[in-house]
Amino acid sequence: MREVIEALAEAFSDVKVDVVAAVEARGFIFGACLAQKLAVGFVPIRKKGKLPYKTLSCTYDLEYGQDTIEMHCDAVGSGDNVLLIDDLLATGGTMAAAAKLVEQAGGKVAGIGFLIELTSLNGREKLKNYRVVSLIKY
Repeated sequence: MREVIEALAEAFSDVKVDVVAAVEARGFIFGACLAQKLAVGFVPIRKKGKLPYKTLSCTYDLEYGQDTIEMHCDAVGSGDNVLLIDDLLATGGTMAAAAKLVEQAGGKVAGIGFLIELTSLNGREKLKNYRVVSLIKY
């Protein structure tokens, strides 16, 4: 685990990060550890209805339907540089929705990091406007 966090921190060492945001649930493991390593705040992005307080939401298409993710409306400040983290890049829909949430809140996506990328699913295509780093590619 330490090596993964070190590698992600190194991959984004050239960008200013104000907060790390991660998509539930496995993304929380990497995102929270990376936020601690970078000494910045952590923002959870969860499925609809899981967060208390006021939220922003984004609905996106899946291979088999739709889903919605949410983030607290006050979790990201205007102009905050947000590093998005998750364990797996597959089709890219969930992370594209997470990026929209950050931007809807007024933040900027500083980069997007994954432990694993399934390259045959072309998830990077949905994230082509962002810097994407994957530590392992299959």
